[in-house]
Amino acid sequence: MRSFIRRLAKNKTMIIGVVGKPNVGKSTFFKSATLADVEIANYPFATIKANSGVGHVKVDCVDVEFKTQCNPRTGYCVGHKRFIPVELIDVAGLVPGAHEGKGLGNAFLEDLRPADALIHVIDASGGTNEKGETVNEGSYDPVNDIKFLENELDMWYLGIMKRGWEKFARTMQQEHSNVVKTIAKRLSGLRVTEEHVERCLKENNLGEKAPAKWDEDEMFKFASWLRKETKPMVIVANKCDRQIGRDNVVKLQEEFKDYRIIPCSADSELALREASKSGVLTYTPGDKDFVMDDSKLNEKQMEALGFIKKNVLETYGSTGVQQAINEAVFDLLNYIHVYPGGMNKLEDKDGNVLPDCFLMKNGITALGFAFRIHTDIGKGFIKAMDVKKRIPIGKEHVLLKGDVVEIMTK
Repeated sequence: MRSFIRRLAKNKTMIIGVVGKPNVGKSTFFKSATLADVEIANYPFATIKANSGVGHVKVDCVDVEFKTQCNPRTGYCVGHKRFIPVELIDVAGLVPGAHEGKGLGNAFLEDLRPADALIHVIDASGGTNEKGETVNEGSYDPVNDIKFLENELDMWYLGIMKRGWEKFARTMQQEHSNVVKTIAKRLSGLRVTEEHVERCLKENNLGEKAPAKWDEDEMFKFASWLRKETKPMVIVANKCDRQIGRDNVVKLQEEFKDYRIIPCSADSELALREASKSGVLTYTPGDKDFVMDDSKLNEKQMEALGFIKKNVLETYGSTGVQQAINEAVFDLLNYIHVYPGGMNKLEDKDGNVLPDCFLMKNGITALGFAFRIHTDIGKGFIKAMDVKKRIPIGKEHVLLKGDVVEIMTK
């Protein structure tokens, strides 16, 4: 598994880590998002090794503007809703003291190194204690879970920074190395860039002091800032179909205004996706409703689906699973989706209509998009065409979400 995760990081594949305590519904969230075959059990540490699978972000497909139906090579499209694949990693449950190795925490944290963003699943019903053990609903305050994970991640980053830091910082000072470039290279495995380091030094007033002279508080401030920037988090308040869960969602949203707290019922999403897959109902992930085939359902099944409709979909507008993935990619990471296409032909050589759709950092230029498609296309760039507007665009033209772009090369 770790070799697979390292390969993803090397290939710059977007990776979303699914994290949280044991027994809060984390693996159910992961399975509902990927329909991967993972162990789901009502006890701590049901997941030991990280599971990797393919989830999707959901966007309005541009094919409707061309009055056609796309045929993706990766992902899929339903009702002109395009589902673009992203990698999800379900990391084994973390407990307080994980950064010190408790509960195999160091190994589990290392699985998060290549993640671009995190989805933190908590038990909003308050039915799981700090060790991941089942307790009476409402007896545990889920507010503690957000605070504990923030601390574990900060301490993990600090621990990575401090390994050999004194010698590293002293050498950097003696050799008059570029501080920004040298630190960014050292922490690149955490997705830290030169831009991150430069901003961190400036915003924390650390630029005027040599790193070799930083005290413990300054190192912690540096590590915590980098963690927030390189591992931004969406909070998934799972088990929101219970009354106590609904009450706690409101409490969490009031206390953590800097986070997006998403009400979620992973059990409901898993039930809907599996029922849709078996053909007993029609459901598109992220939708606020579904259509049942009464002839294929027994009374107990219809009752369960009625509960989901009333207590989850009508209350929150979705189960929260698809929403969490979308918010991690588009809101936290600030990505957009762009299609390669032709002015006169939207199909590839195999007849696939709009076969590809790329997730790109907001602000990407036409030239940057060309390099993303293929290095040779970027090197041979002459100009690009906005296929929807049918106008030429230059290499510095900034693309917008849903753009369809044809690249002209030498």
